[in-house]
Amino acid sequence: MSVRGQKRGGGGADPAAGPSQRQLRVGEIVRRALAEVFARGDLHDPDLTRRNLTFTEVRPSPDLKNATVFVAPLGGKDEEGALKALRRNSGEIRRALARNVQLKYAPDVKFVIDKTFDRMQEADRLFQNERVRRDVEAGRAAAQEEDDVWDDEGEDEDEGGGGADEAAEGGSAGDPAPKT
Repeated sequence: MSVRGQKRGGGGADPAAGPSQRQLRVGEIVRRALAEVFARGDLHDPDLTRRNLTFTEVRPSPDLKNATVFVAPLGGKDEEGALKALRRNSGEIRRALARNVQLKYAPDVKFVIDKTFDRMQEADRLFQNERVRRDVEAGRAAAQEEDDVWDDEGEDEDEGGGGADEAAEGGSAGDPAPKT
């Protein structure tokens, strides 16, 4: 592809590469602005203003016109009710964002319940299982043995006191170089 045909910024070139710096920065700006809007009570829906919500992450699209907002209601209570209220007020939320961020376009926001904390609790629960603990300890022991083997092999090479490298240099490190 020619230089003219390439996309600038790398935002949409390879989704596996992750978000661009600009996407990360805009996501954090939008997340903070959302928190401010809710803290100040700029929204008029009593169903939203009575809720304590945490905006854990904002993932903007590569063109920055759309954003997925991950939300966690305090205590994980009434997640569906919170999601319905957020979706019902998404236009008002977008207008409030437009007033609070200096972006060319205020992103169209889509709200999703953040399940990260649930997954972390499940992982903690799994690690408390005795079988899993034994497997983890066995894996650590095997990794330590492998590290010890590599350390032993590295010491053998260093103890040689010379070798092909010294012979090619013409002696040991303390000897002056031979004149030719």
